[in-house]
Amino acid sequence: MELPDPDSVPRREFCKAAVALGGAAGLSACLGRGDGSVEDGVDGGPLDGVPAGDSDGAPVRQHAWNDALDRDEAGNVVPPVHHVLRYANIDRGDASRAESRNRLEAAFADLERAFERSAAGLLFTAGYSPSYFDRLSGTLPESVDLPAPRSLTGLEDPALDETDVLVHLAGDDPAAVLAADEALFGAATAANGVAVTDASDLFEPVDRRTGFLGPGLPRERRDVDGIPDDAPIPEGAPLFMGFANGFAASQATEDRVTIGTGPFAGGTTQQVSTIRTQLDAWWSQESHAQRVAKLFSPTHADEERVGEHGERLGSDPGVADLPEDAVAYAREEGVVGHAQKAARARENGEPRLLRRDFPTTDGDHTGIHFLTLQESIGDFVAVRDAMTGADIADETAVGSRVNNGILQYLFVRSRGNFLVPPRELRALPDANPRQDR
Repeated sequence: MELPDPDSVPRREFCKAAVALGGAAGLSACLGRGDGSVEDGVDGGPLDGVPAGDSDGAPVRQHAWNDALDRDEAGNVVPPVHHVLRYANIDRGDASRAESRNRLEAAFADLERAFERSAAGLLFTAGYSPSYFDRLSGTLPESVDLPAPRSLTGLEDPALDETDVLVHLAGDDPAAVLAADEALFGAATAANGVAVTDASDLFEPVDRRTGFLGPGLPRERRDVDGIPDDAPIPEGAPLFMGFANGFAASQATEDRVTIGTGPFAGGTTQQVSTIRTQLDAWWSQESHAQRVAKLFSPTHADEERVGEHGERLGSDPGVADLPEDAVAYAREEGVVGHAQKAARARENGEPRLLRRDFPTTDGDHTGIHFLTLQESIGDFVAVRDAMTGADIADETAVGSRVNNGILQYLFVRSRGNFLVPPRELRALPDANPRQDR
């Protein structure tokens, strides 16, 4: 890809493009240091304004990000702005498993020393796929529900992500995310002024996906396919569909999504669905009230609960007080909302998924990397079934896609399932560590 002229676009849009480009060229461009050569742009020196970290202070849970993030005025967690998903296979070559594990753990610990564990520094997780564990001796314990990814509805035919490992890198400073990416997967041997153990030879990179999340960013990136160039996305909207998400009341707690027993206690499961969005009709044919009805519920539209981009909702999308019988509701209204469908999968009134999804313009097309954490993949499947609303479509006139939430605008391109172990097992874990070590 080509970077835009840095003098013709806002600085943060240019840096978002640099994150998407990646590598030494992306980091060099982001830092404004010249032609993208390793010597000029990836020297591993301290980054301006990026705090260093301390590996001794990291929690047991890799996925325990919330305490390291800010909250908005309503109490919602404010996610990092820039995200990189690195899919790779593991190549240990002639090295022993113990040597490879120790070297990879050293590289992860070095990143923790290089960057404060915060949005101002760096947050990251490493997860492992069912395919990774299938090649090891032993089997995963019963406390871990990690089936192979699959198509979940008749409306999708996704490619299945079965690479060994997925590393998720996130932070507000694009240079920090790019420097960490280069330290793990590229030629850099230092990041933010800290030497980083070289473990890059352990990885066979397969794919690199990127995204961003923040008010105004989708509005700035309307120049891609999948959305009209003049789509009236509100300035405060962090998503291409024009509304906020990540409301505290609709998010599972980190405790709820944490595996509680067995050798992987303190870990979680992660699924990532890459979704392409087609939003031309969303913006050109639907009114604001219709968009609210399809994303939240017709009640939200009738009572004007949402506001321009969700600001009236505070920390609660207000789906718990909707009629329990969604089929009867849909039959009466002729429309059913995405959020009200998903809420049907709550357990004892509590959400089951912790969403950390983010928009993307990978491939110069609007999309979402729909990343969720849950105790078991079964939790995700249950929520996905509720979101699909096949029972509602079968028993009402909403149809399989039209007026059935936002299904007609979403197209699942790929899906993968991963185990995110506790921190002490994040480097090449065995299938059943207590038995195999």
